[in-house]
Amino acid sequence: MEHVAAAAIVDARGIVTAWTVGARRLTGYPAEEAVGRAAADLLVGEPSRAVRRALTGIVLVRRRDGDLVELGLTACPVVGPDGVPEAYIITAGPPDEPEPTLSGRMFQQAPMPICTFDTDLRYLRVNDTACRVLGATPSELIGRRFVDTMPDEEAARRFAGRVRQVVRSGSSVRFETFGRAPSEGREHAWTIEMWPVRDAAEGVAAVAVAAFDSTEEHGARRRLALLNEAATAIGTTLDVVRTAEELVEIAVPRFADFVGVDLLEWVLGTEETPPPEPTGDVVLRRVAHGSVTDRTPESAVAIGEKDLYPAFSSPARALRLGRAVLSRAGDPDFERWTADRDALSPRSSEHREGMHAMLAVPLRARGITLGVAVFVRISHPEAFAPDDAVLAEELASRAAVSVDNARRYARERATALALQHSLLPRRPRGQAAVEVSHRYLPSGSLAGVGGDWFDVIPLSGSRVALVVGDVVGHGIRSSATMGRLRTAVRTLADVDLPPDELLTHLDDLVTHLVPSHGGEDVPEVGATCLYVVYDPVSRLLSAAAAGHPPPAVVPAGGPARLVEMTAGPPLGVGGFPFEATELTLPEGSMIALYTDGLVEGPDGDFEKGTAEMCRALSIPADSLDAVCDHVLESVLPDQPGDDVALLLARTRILGGDRVATWDVTRDPAQVGVARQAASEQLAAWGLEEAAFVTELVVSELVTNAIRYGEPPIQLRLIRDRALICEVSDGSATSPHLRRARAFDEGGRGLLLVAQLTQRWGSRQTTSGKAIWAEQPLLP
Repeated sequence: MEHVAAAAIVDARGIVTAWTVGARRLTGYPAEEAVGRAAADLLVGEPSRAVRRALTGIVLVRRRDGDLVELGLTACPVVGPDGVPEAYIITAGPPDEPEPTLSGRMFQQAPMPICTFDTDLRYLRVNDTACRVLGATPSELIGRRFVDTMPDEEAARRFAGRVRQVVRSGSSVRFETFGRAPSEGREHAWTIEMWPVRDAAEGVAAVAVAAFDSTEEHGARRRLALLNEAATAIGTTLDVVRTAEELVEIAVPRFADFVGVDLLEWVLGTEETPPPEPTGDVVLRRVAHGSVTDRTPESAVAIGEKDLYPAFSSPARALRLGRAVLSRAGDPDFERWTADRDALSPRSSEHREGMHAMLAVPLRARGITLGVAVFVRISHPEAFAPDDAVLAEELASRAAVSVDNARRYARERATALALQHSLLPRRPRGQAAVEVSHRYLPSGSLAGVGGDWFDVIPLSGSRVALVVGDVVGHGIRSSATMGRLRTAVRTLADVDLPPDELLTHLDDLVTHLVPSHGGEDVPEVGATCLYVVYDPVSRLLSAAAAGHPPPAVVPAGGPARLVEMTAGPPLGVGGFPFEATELTLPEGSMIALYTDGLVEGPDGDFEKGTAEMCRALSIPADSLDAVCDHVLESVLPDQPGDDVALLLARTRILGGDRVATWDVTRDPAQVGVARQAASEQLAAWGLEEAAFVTELVVSELVTNAIRYGEPPIQLRLIRDRALICEVSDGSATSPHLRRARAFDEGGRGLLLVAQLTQRWGSRQTTSGKAIWAEQPLLP
């Protein structure tokens, strides 16, 4: 601009009273249009407080042709007799542009944006970096208000509020902001420093602002925060699918617009040995995905479906290379992969428009490849950077460890369940003594499957044994210990030991299961057990417990109650006796045996749990199965924290029409009498076809009792699902089979009995022993 000096006189009211030719040349206004007007009408906005106070400075004037011109202004007051200014002589011209000083060059060349604003938020000065960031020249900024130069009005208002805070307080302000500058295509993080610029009178004449680009530091903090959150949010359960979903929830939308997690097929099974590392085309199964759009329309594969990933695709390459693979729009393989996805799912192709960057990361744990996580950016403007690949690998690594833990837990749980179910009775064999129903629920806790078990064991004389137990601990070892105890109980039950004696022998066995040297690798073995024997002939129930909750009994039509009994110590303690409790039950009574997982709820209140169970047992139902279901629904939470075993038995009786008993004196002549009585009873029952074998069995057993036993001697026949012949005497000596030599006159009786009947045995009684033999009957 041509250097022209202008002058004018303005009275105390701000009205122009004189106008020079230089003023006309600078502004375009002739004197007749300028004189008489308010001087403020020629200015763009109000002059800053600093200009009004110092009567000098730079103002912005709108020329007559509409252009804006920046003028350096100086006002000289004309003082009247009373010392009050009566007018001002105004001189103006283009701002001086002296040779920049070293400090001026430093300001202009500073690598961070620096601006100076007057107290009305107008630009006074900007450096080169600020102009580049704002996308404007100094002449386009000087004199304009800051809020008029920013596209984001909300951010501009917040910034202006900070400037006003500095003007009011006179103190420096520092804050951080995140946004997109007018000339930038990507968002930046900025650390803003504001400080007051004071005049000679120590008043705030302007505000200086310096902005430092902290995008990298902001990104590092954001990545660190994401990793910290992932450490607690990924792997909260031992469930493979849920772990994959947690990875998706962490990454969307803060890291990617779409995330899919695909696993190799063997990971979802129970195989322990993984197949060889995948090469070439790879088949994966989608287990989780998510996006910024509801219902994830971008995905070409539904959850649970298999998909073939070609060898050129980023997921297949990531699996093959064992590291993250970056690809973006314009890469041949990326475009080929996108076209392949569009062909696979044309309907979702429109939702993938704008997809410009993809990051595929393998899921690897303990040197084993489990699957791949794919991160995609669509609406997010920035492509993935190398730092993003490092973050994605860290997220995938944490997820992979959790997936592998869940996989190994699922395998061990499946193994323990298979072992436990193989050891538990699938369908207890029907008994004349009781009708049975049972339920077994494995634990839903992370501790794994426990060692709860139950069994129904047929005994001689149509009696039946009911047993439940609980092994301390969880996992395969507990299941294996449970199997050993169940086998031991069956073995001891075959000997027909009373409940208290059986538990004593079982306690000795558990004590010997722990090696004397101990050691960390040898877990402590402990268990509880409840053993109950019911006799349908006498209706007698005999029960003994080793640290186990007592059974509940529900008489027909009556309320449930717990059996009062003395519970001995848990198995494995040793050195303490067990006591048996006996009671007589009416026909149709229901017996409930259970483990503590049923009655110990989340609050651990055993009494409350047993009361709830007794109330549920007391409600009439059509069947035992219905009672089982009702008890579980009423007492258990949705997911039990421990294994639950429930065994219900409804008692029957064998009346006089199915049992026949004779006392036998110790006289060999009584053998024939006993044989005849048995034959007549079989005829009365309509079992003549069994008479021949039965007469032989009665002859041999009664003869042995008379010859080797002690009084009292008794013969009993029981017609159940088998025909049972029992001979009892007062001697405790048990018989045994032996092979007779060719010239022996005796010794063949029990061998004959064993060959003619289905099974035979002996048991101890309160007064001696009983020898019994069973013959199968036609249905």
